[in-house]
Amino acid sequence: MARNVVVTGSTSGIGLAIANVFAEAGDRVAINGFGETQEIEAQVHRLQQLSKTDAMHHAADMTKPEEIADLIAATSRRFGSVDILVNNAGVQHIDKIEDFPIDAWDKIIAINLSSSFHTIRAVIPLMKTKKWGRIINIASAHALVASPFKSAYVAAKHGILGLTKTAALELAEFGITVNAICPGYVLTPLVERQIPDTARARGMTEEEVKTEVLLKAQPTKDFVKAEDVAALALYLASDAARQVTGTHLSIDGGWTAA
Repeated sequence: MARNVVVTGSTSGIGLAIANVFAEAGDRVAINGFGETQEIEAQVHRLQQLSKTDAMHHAADMTKPEEIADLIAATSRRFGSVDILVNNAGVQHIDKIEDFPIDAWDKIIAINLSSSFHTIRAVIPLMKTKKWGRIINIASAHALVASPFKSAYVAAKHGILGLTKTAALELAEFGITVNAICPGYVLTPLVERQIPDTARARGMTEEEVKTEVLLKAQPTKDFVKAEDVAALALYLASDAARQVTGTHLSIDGGWTAA
């Protein structure tokens, strides 16, 4: 039976990979994010073909609670409910704390942390009605360890783990699981955009950033693939994972093993 899935921040990168695997599983998928209209329309059409059912796009700005609420409401109206929520939307800014722009801090906290609260708050009544649901928060290795020059991102991702645990406890008796995935470095557009900023902040070349900063953290010396994260999300949404809740699963090439 097709399930109804919302994936935030899913017009590219990890989010789009997650939308793809759920569509391939025959689920109806609502993607969210910015991009060129024609490109997004093509993505929706492809997801509809993959799933052999339905797909949609909602352009909710994840800094605006009222638009986030409408994302969930609009999806529920079109699909009939929301069974699976994947919170993936994220942004980044690299800077020393004393130089960190206040508006950049506020934006990162809003998108990387607060938006997940707003989506979870909106889907809980829908999931409780069906006595089944899956909430999957895409956190980061930075939910477990810190790196310099990423104060807002690290703070937000640590906060996601706290939100995950609290929601899991509140929803444990309703057939709803809540978990976080903590990827290491995935060569997504978000990571690619931060390479020049990291090079500037550290006084390094961009190639040195890749080998001596990013992949140095991962003992496998290889980037995680977006498809790897998507496969883990698909597992967490399965009945086989019904007793997995309130925890995080690392997929970071051994980064946080030490």
